[in-house]
Amino acid sequence: MDAQLEIQLIATVVAIACAIPGVFLVLRKMALISDAISHSILPGIVIGFFITEDLNSPLLILLAAVTGVITVVLVEAIQKTGLVKEDTAIGLVFPALFSIGVILIAKNANDVHLDVDAVLLGELAFAPFDRLIISGIDVGPKSLWVMGGILLATVGMLFAFFKELKVSTFDAGLSAALGFSPVVLHYGLMTVSSVTVVGAFEAVGAVLVVALMIAPAATAYLLTSDLKKMLVLSVIFGVTSAIAGYWMAHFLDASISGSMTTVLGLVFLTVYLFAPSKGLIAVMYRQKQQRTEVSLLTFLLHLNNHDEESERRVQHLNEHINWQKVRSKTVLDLAQKNNLIAIENDLVTLTSKGKEFTDLALEYIITNKDEKIEHMKDDFFLFRG
Repeated sequence: MDAQLEIQLIATVVAIACAIPGVFLVLRKMALISDAISHSILPGIVIGFFITEDLNSPLLILLAAVTGVITVVLVEAIQKTGLVKEDTAIGLVFPALFSIGVILIAKNANDVHLDVDAVLLGELAFAPFDRLIISGIDVGPKSLWVMGGILLATVGMLFAFFKELKVSTFDAGLSAALGFSPVVLHYGLMTVSSVTVVGAFEAVGAVLVVALMIAPAATAYLLTSDLKKMLVLSVIFGVTSAIAGYWMAHFLDASISGSMTTVLGLVFLTVYLFAPSKGLIAVMYRQKQQRTEVSLLTFLLHLNNHDEESERRVQHLNEHINWQKVRSKTVLDLAQKNNLIAIENDLVTLTSKGKEFTDLALEYIITNKDEKIEHMKDDFFLFRG
C-alpha cells in the first residue's frame, strides 16, 4: 500500500477513535483531562519498558492506561477536598506524573530511544515504517492495527453502553436511580480515553491526540444538542480535518501533525463564528435584537401609561426619553413592522394588537410563564429564553 494512503488511513482511524470519547469528555466538562492523561501516562510507559525491555510490548499500553486512570483518580481525590477546583487539580497532578516519567528516562533510559519529544510531538510520516510482521508476512503499519483494534473496542462499548453513558453524562443522579453506576461508567470512559491516547500518541503525538479528541467534539457541540448527531458530526470534523491537514502539510512541506491541528483549529474557529444559533455572530445579532426589543417594550409600556399627546409624539423619544435618532427610528420601525403602533401627524398610538402585546409581555415579565407568549417567540428574540 502507498505510504501516503497509509498515513491518511492511520490519521482517519485515530480521528474516529479520539472523537468518540472526546464527545463525552466535552459534555462532562472534562476536556482538560485528555491533556492531563496524554502527559501523565509517561511513567507507565517507562515502567513498562523497564519491566519488559521491549518498546513494542503490549504491557506498555496497559501500564500507560493504568497511569491514565490513576491520573483521573488523583485529580478527583484532590478536587473532592473542596480546597481547589478541577482545573487546578489537573494542573497539580499531570506535571508531577509527567516529571516523574522524565526523571526515570533521564536516570535509567538515556541510551534507549524513549525520548520526551517523540511522546509529545509524534510524527505521522514515520508511522508507515513501523510495520507489523506476522510469520514473516508484512500486514501493514503497526499503529494502524493498534488503533483499529482500539476503535473496534470503543465502538463496541459505545453501542453496548450508549444509553447508560447518555444518562450518566446528563444526569448522574438519575443514572444511579436507574441502577447505572455513574462511578463505574465514569472510570470506564476514562479507561477508554487513556487506552486511546496511549495507542495514538506514538503515531501522532500527544498534541494531535488532544486536538483530535477535543476540537471536533467542541465544534459539533456548537451545531447540535443531540448526542447522536454530535457523535456523527464529531467524527466527520475529525476525519475531514485529518485528511485536509495531511494535504496541507504535503503542499507546504510542513509537519503533518501541526497541519492537522491547525486545520482543526480553523474548522472550530469557522463554526465558532458562523454557527446558526451558538456562533459568535449569531449570538451578537441576537443580543442586539434583544436590546432593541427591550427598548420597544419600554416604549410600548410608556405609551400604555400616558394618554397625553406631548408624551406620545415621535420627538418625545429623543427629547425626554433621551434616545438617539437611530435608536428611535429602529424601535419605531420594529413596532410598525409588527403593527403594534400607528403614527398619524407625528403622534404615536398603540394599536389593539400593540395593547394586547404589551399586556401579555408585562404578564410574562411578572409571572415568567410561557403559555401566553408562545406565538410571539417566532417574531421576537426577547421571548425565546
